[in-house]
Amino acid sequence: MHAFICDYVRTPIGRYGGTLATVRTDDLAAIPLKALIARHKDLDWAAVDEVMLGCANQAGEDNRNVARMAVLLSGLPASIPAVTLNRLCGSGMDAVVSAARAVMAGEIELAIAGGVESMSRAPLVMPKAAEAFSRHAEIHDTTIGWRFVNPLMREQYGIESMPETAENVAAEQGVSRADQDGFAFRSQAKAAAAQANGRLAREITPVTILTRKGEPIVVDKDEHPRVTSLDALAKLPAPFRAGGSVTAGNSSGINDGSAALIIASEAAVQRHGLTPRARVLGAASAGVAPRVMGMGPVPATQKLCARLGLAAADFEIVELNEAFASQSLAVLRALGLADDAAHVNPNGGAIALGHPLGMSGARITGTAALELHLTGARLALASMCVGVGQGISLALAAV
Repeated sequence: MHAFICDYVRTPIGRYGGTLATVRTDDLAAIPLKALIARHKDLDWAAVDEVMLGCANQAGEDNRNVARMAVLLSGLPASIPAVTLNRLCGSGMDAVVSAARAVMAGEIELAIAGGVESMSRAPLVMPKAAEAFSRHAEIHDTTIGWRFVNPLMREQYGIESMPETAENVAAEQGVSRADQDGFAFRSQAKAAAAQANGRLAREITPVTILTRKGEPIVVDKDEHPRVTSLDALAKLPAPFRAGGSVTAGNSSGINDGSAALIIASEAAVQRHGLTPRARVLGAASAGVAPRVMGMGPVPATQKLCARLGLAAADFEIVELNEAFASQSLAVLRALGLADDAAHVNPNGGAIALGHPLGMSGARITGTAALELHLTGARLALASMCVGVGQGISLALAAV
């Protein structure tokens, strides 16, 4: 059995505290579902076997199975079941992988997979008191990173922040500040070009937001990209470590957004008149030490390539989630790919576009499928590192 990606749509990616910050997370998750419904008016939506969405936080409005909430808020039939998956940064890709595997196993025929994250709306949380009448209180910000840490985890592995893990990779893999800034600059340049030529618009559904004055604001482009230069990037401080090289300019953003894809079997494609854009060849995940979590795509891709009888050089499109420039460059070098390879993130990556955690894996998978469809390339790879030390990779073939 084959699993096909038949459509993909996403919201614009909002800056932290930006325009999308006023949109509830469950409403945000429903937006690309509504867009798919509008695009495929003749599809029998009751035939969808499953909706699978990735989400990393799930501590606020994304609690109690945000995928199910999105189904109900989108207008899809209430008979469609839904599940929310959490592999932190890899959650959206894991949703696509899970849906594709179920189709390939013959257990389902039609699914929607995707992901959502509103990092702007991530709540502050408090634990319950450890003892009666306790006067001790603590509060954690759930936007990103560790909270409620197990002391054994701290002792055995450390609890370095994501930027600190990027500094570890830069130091251990010899990735210079200049190379990181150069990578970040190229990401911004590619994203700017893709915005200007309309490529990014092909995957975005506008989001309409009502203001207090009642005048709607239509958000139809990513907010995170910024005009910069190598000189400007070089002047940014590296606040995460003395003598460090990781900066706000060569790191991904804290962002809001959601995405959704239609995953279908060959029989469902024919029955519902869908147009396949790519075929899922397979996927793999792997673990690495949490302190160098950014290296996760290397063993995940190697495991995937070994299964498929392919090499990293065989992929004409590579979507590598740019958590940090340091880890992106270290991964590319470990896989034998050039720092400035044109086929890697051809329309910009997370440094420019942003990284809403649960959404990003769905975004890079969907944009890889769309790129295959638009360019005539044969093979695409999507891969990303995952907090607490994992990597996940997925391979696509043109149809």
